Amino acid sequence: MVTASVSDFVERLAAVPTVPGRNNFFDHSVPENALRRRNLELYLKELLDRSPKVLLLGEAPGFRGMRITGVPFTNRTMFQGPANSFGLFGPGKGYVLPPEAADVAAEPTATVMWDVLAELQFLPLLWSACPWHTHIPGKPRSNRTPTAADARLGTPFWQSLAKLFGIDSVVAVGNVAHHSLLFSGVDAPKVRHPSHGGRAGFKRGLEELLSAGVIGR
Repeated sequence: MVTASVSDFVERLAAVPTVPGRNNFFDHSVPENALRRRNLELYLKELLDRSPKVLLLGEAPGFRGMRITGVPFTNRTMFQGPANSFGLFGPGKGYVLPPEAADVAAEPTATVMWDVLAELQFLPLLWSACPWHTHIPGKPRSNRTPTAADARLGTPFWQSLAKLFGIDSVVAVGNVAHHSLLFSGVDAPKVRHPSHGGRAGFKRGLEELLSAGVIGR
């Protein structure tokens, strides 16, 4: 039943059309997207086995991160190395990089995210307010801040994941996610996004929420 739920979720995600400025890298129009759909299913199943109770909701995939791998806050080097401190993304689990990953530099934000989570020994479910790649139209290797409409389109997907995982708490990572949550009626705490020098603020924000008992491990 859980496997079917994950597969159904990924198929619903893949069904959202690509439009100028917003690429659905899970859709069935590109053969290589099958690898990303498979990677996402593997990630969700690995996380289900660990039963996280907190959802960290970011903004949108970057063109050097989830856009390539299909997995939130990851980059190609995470799939090429050993398992991380949580035992995720290790060899032999079936994660595969598409051919286009070879000439794309690894997204640094993903590395920062997982380094901080390891330091805090805190494993949440990671997702994005807009789970598709928003970019400048005509420039697929760029990142564009998601609009409110982009985030609204993504709302049913984080809500589905929260239900599937039995999530107790949602934390907004950055302003886009916070506004999206507020618009959907969820007054969630917000932490600094780890990109663009935000590592210290991101870690401090999570530490404060954990120590105050606002969220649990």
